[in-house]
Amino acid sequence: MDIKWSYPDVYMQNNFRLLFNSFMMLWNKEYQEYDLITSSVTTKVKGVAHTNIPYIGEVVWDVVDYSGHSPERNSFFVATNVIVTKNQKQDKCPEIPPWGLCKAHMDCEKGFSDQHSHGVQTGSCVKYDILRKTCEISAWCPVESQKRPPRPALLASAENFTVLIKNNIRFPAFNYIRRNILPEMKDSDLKGCIYHQFTNPYCPIFRLGDVVHEAKEKFSDMAVEGGVIGIQINWDCDLNRFFHSCLPKYSFRRLDEKESNQTLYPGLSFRFARYFTMNGVEQRTLFKVYGIRFDVMVFGKAGKFSIIQLIIYIGSTLSYYALTNVFIDWLIGTKCYSKKANQNYSEKFESVHDQQECLLCISFVDEEQLRVVKKSQKKSLQKTNPIFLHRWKNTLTGKRFLIVIQKRGQTMTPPVQIGQWSELKADGILSAKHSDVSTGTPLQEKPRSGYLDWCHCGVCHHSTSLHEQLCCRQSKGRCISTCSLFHVLVLNHSTLETALLYETPLAEQHEEDQLRHEAYAQYIKWRFGEKTPMDAVPVIPSCCLWRIRDQYPSPDGKYSGFKFH
Repeated sequence: MDIKWSYPDVYMQNNFRLLFNSFMMLWNKEYQEYDLITSSVTTKVKGVAHTNIPYIGEVVWDVVDYSGHSPERNSFFVATNVIVTKNQKQDKCPEIPPWGLCKAHMDCEKGFSDQHSHGVQTGSCVKYDILRKTCEISAWCPVESQKRPPRPALLASAENFTVLIKNNIRFPAFNYIRRNILPEMKDSDLKGCIYHQFTNPYCPIFRLGDVVHEAKEKFSDMAVEGGVIGIQINWDCDLNRFFHSCLPKYSFRRLDEKESNQTLYPGLSFRFARYFTMNGVEQRTLFKVYGIRFDVMVFGKAGKFSIIQLIIYIGSTLSYYALTNVFIDWLIGTKCYSKKANQNYSEKFESVHDQQECLLCISFVDEEQLRVVKKSQKKSLQKTNPIFLHRWKNTLTGKRFLIVIQKRGQTMTPPVQIGQWSELKADGILSAKHSDVSTGTPLQEKPRSGYLDWCHCGVCHHSTSLHEQLCCRQSKGRCISTCSLFHVLVLNHSTLETALLYETPLAEQHEEDQLRHEAYAQYIKWRFGEKTPMDAVPVIPSCCLWRIRDQYPSPDGKYSGFKFH
């Protein structure tokens, strides 16, 4: 069976594919070659904070105080809170609880220290407060005693500080250099601008409070214990002449996990000291500083038109659709997929043959052609339209027919060809030539009208199965099961025994089931020949099927019925 797409369908399908692939090529810029970014970042923080620190008083913090301790690459630190311990000097003093608790000197080991110690134990147990004693240590005394940072943060005004971020980028493959301070920006523009996502998205100067807010955090809360904020700069550049675009896009997010930080080592802090000498003794002021570290991260790529990339994309697309067509061809050619496909498939007029179980072959006695039909779920087999007609030639070369001739030892009149059965009569040629054949059943009468709407011979049996609703005739007339040749070739006991012995010479006796099945085979050989067109499954009409069953019934009265094999 040849199945194909009609030309308009193929034309529309190809146009849709072309439109879709062109859109995807432009959307994904598949015609470009790409290069990844290399960059450097420098920052400059500005701002002054005035605070009142306990035990110290009023202090003014400038850029050296709050951001002078950030050695990390591509990042800067801003102090937001502080704990100060004044006038520390090398001396002996009690350890800070809960470490070093003791009741007597024997509880303290001279020279002992661990990761929690503030100094080295002297071996003495001394009074810490009214209720507790701790081991004496040699350390910078007095030891830092405040554990929790002040709340609210002492340097919360740092949210008004600003930072200038200078980002220089390069795409080596294209020898392209650019920076986030755009060429059209003037010095006066930089002095007055502050970044805003909508009104000023390319200004490289950022207010720290706005950065934290864009990261969906509250500066006053984050300033107490500190944290880490990421400033992301993304460069997505198109370096083609007519579509040139290479501008930075800024985004912000918090990088440390604040949920888990509620109980275990929260925020970000470090310590530093300022040393001085008083009365010849070296002393220091210890600062534990909490703050926010801002990490600047740069991402990006640049694309530029490349004829090589365009050819690769076109080639891969064509290859993909070629493989798709091969897959569809295979899918339609398997099992019964094509029985549901009523449309034509290929513009190339490729032939795709259905499997045997999908195609059925029908032989009507009043037609000179064999019909090939598809098994229908809605119509009886009698009324199903053919998809293929084949002119049948009766060569009579089958072994079973030759056995019949040899058994009878007489010259038989050549069997009536397909299409001539409408001329048969009860006392016709065949019955006269084989009047010596005993069938055990008298000839049937002419058809009875109104028996079944799909039966035209009047002999068929009722069936609820659509593929068993098949008569031997296409128009009203005599049933093929009433002709004498049917009895000679299909029903005669000795003929069937001889045919079975031809296949199994040593068999002594054959059962009714074997004779019945051989009768089916004799009918198919007689009416369809050696091979059906398109390897379709031959179907025996209801009238003939039940005539054979009447002659050779099943002992239990049960029959397997029609099978697609």
